[in-house]
Amino acid sequence: MKKFGLLLAGGIAALVLISNLGPLFGLAVSLFVLYFIVKQFLVSDSTFKKIIWGALGFFILMAAASNVPAILGIAAAYVLYLVYKKWNAPETGSTTSNDPFANFEKQWSELKKY
Repeated sequence: MKKFGLLLAGGIAALVLISNLGPLFGLAVSLFVLYFIVKQFLVSDSTFKKIIWGALGFFILMAAASNVPAILGIAAAYVLYLVYKKWNAPETGSTTSNDPFANFEKQWSELKKY
């Protein structure tokens, strides 16, 4: 049942990620261009050039802000990563030890706390 839940969550996350590939690409390109515009803004000496770079940077920033659905795509990629980690993790806790004193140490340490 646990694997079915992971499969369902992974499937939904994959669909969300695929549906947001366009905004993800747009966000990546606009942030890449914005990085170089900010670098040129900081390097320029002329006030006119700073105004031009600032205005261009503002327009590109608005283009990046219009790709807000890309955040859902990033969250879906993270959920896919978590599902992948859980899927490949070894199952623990369901096996019982044949050692009769295994629980004794745990219970003794709990009793010593009080």
